[in-house]
Amino acid sequence: MARRKSSSTPPAPTQEPHDNFTPTPFDPNTAIQNPSDFILDPTQLHPLAGLDQNTLDYLQLEDSVLSDLPGAQSALPSRGWSDDLCYGTGISYLSALTVGGAWGLAEGLQKNPASMPPRLRLNGVLNAVTRRGPFLGNSAGVVAMVYNGINSTIGHYRGKHDMTNSVLAGAASGAIFKSTRGVRPMMISSGIVAGVAGTWALFRKVYFERD
Repeated sequence: MARRKSSSTPPAPTQEPHDNFTPTPFDPNTAIQNPSDFILDPTQLHPLAGLDQNTLDYLQLEDSVLSDLPGAQSALPSRGWSDDLCYGTGISYLSALTVGGAWGLAEGLQKNPASMPPRLRLNGVLNAVTRRGPFLGNSAGVVAMVYNGINSTIGHYRGKHDMTNSVLAGAASGAIFKSTRGVRPMMISSGIVAGVAGTWALFRKVYFERD
């Protein structure tokens, strides 16, 4: 019995891709005409390197106007109650913190003699410093905040900034600070703060007031 021939044709061979790219021959005479073109300038990496300074619109911010109340202009410039509040509170807090720290240091050295073990003496001195310093600093900061608020309010309604404002604000802030302790502590605190405020106002007038 004869075999039947297969009618299927063999698959055609696949054509390989042909690359028509022809490399350009290297000429060393014309390869580098300007060597500086291959040096990277670090200033070009800045995000604003391509801006033209001649056409760039700058943001103009004018300084705030200083306080125009009579007596407010001095060698210590102030733009109003906000500056007085920030500067006055900060200076009062840091000054009282320093004084309280020195007070605690002296007290700690006195109560912890040199005959004590070094570690126990150091611990006692540090406890005294951290007890007196923050106490005076926090107290002075609170009084200064109330004082500057009252002083600015009085100056606003009186239309001027003078020693009278400082004394009245000091008396009021001292009384408010000790208002929960009774009448006697209120009067003592009011007198102390009024005296300190009056002394500062006189010192400021003599040494910082502009003619």
